Amino acid sequence: MSKLKLGILDQSIVTQGKTAIDAVEETIATVKLGEKLGFSRFWVSEHHNSSFIAGSTPEVLMVKLADETKHIRIGSGGIMLPNHSALKVAENFRMLETLFPGRIDLGIGRAPGGDRITAALLNPSNDFSEQSYLQQLEYLQHFFGDTAATKYGPILAVPQSPTIPSQWILSSSGGSSKIAAQFGVGLAIARFINGFAQPDIVELYRKNFEASAQFSKPHALLSISVICGETEEDARQMRKFLDYVLVQFEQGKFDNFGDEAFIQKYQFSLAEQERIHRNRGRVISGTKDEVKEKLLTLANEFDVDEVIVATMANNWQKRRRSFELLAEAFELKPRA
Repeated sequence: MSKLKLGILDQSIVTQGKTAIDAVEETIATVKLGEKLGFSRFWVSEHHNSSFIAGSTPEVLMVKLADETKHIRIGSGGIMLPNHSALKVAENFRMLETLFPGRIDLGIGRAPGGDRITAALLNPSNDFSEQSYLQQLEYLQHFFGDTAATKYGPILAVPQSPTIPSQWILSSSGGSSKIAAQFGVGLAIARFINGFAQPDIVELYRKNFEASAQFSKPHALLSISVICGETEEDARQMRKFLDYVLVQFEQGKFDNFGDEAFIQKYQFSLAEQERIHRNRGRVISGTKDEVKEKLLTLANEFDVDEVIVATMANNWQKRRRSFELLAEAFELKPRA
């Protein structure tokens, strides 16, 4: 497990004093860094109705990221399927697979990626039910398998790429892991969202897995927030920014968080300290040796050989250094 594979999840964060252009440029710089350092894949997220997160359209951003790199896998972490037409998702990702064959991951989630009002505007037919989500997933398999049809004839998701993207279900609970098993796709456990997610999610997935054309056997990975500092103090400062942002999110605040100086001086209330304590399972932080030990322990507990790290920070240089320290700790090697 010392050869644990690492990927990156990027949300295109717009920090205080910066613009969305700056945030997306940092995402582009990060994918180039990730490929140079030897990270296995790079996923981008879908969020809406928040000026703090510029990543709203992963399928568009992925074109730029894949074009700027050569080997690293590029994916969505994820497409919030209820916000979209299954046919349009299939066509978007078939185009991506046509442009960059063998490098595209389609990570799929069912959360709104924001508030329900925005989700309803994105897809007015969205009824937020599990049955509708399952039906969309079924439609998606037909579109990728060229088996979709009505009484009027076949429905093709074009372009007709010879390969299809690798599909992953994002899960923070047992229900989604069973869905991933049912459809024979990969499972990505979102520990950075639900810090209480336990290894039984993976066990349930493996127990119920049904082989598909994509995956002959189950394949699971874990995603968690990771902060790796040059020193304990660097890690502490970066961790405070993340703790502050998560607390604000949980209070329904998604904008205007203040600058670095304000956040570092901020005194958490007792209630906020309790929330931070509850969120401790969502984050791993420390120096590179500490982080490596914690990540290996977590990967062993979940029996996965790949972890995707989300590193939200207010300082690009420290965030960059966090990825470099991780690559050093796990002796990552860039693909030749």
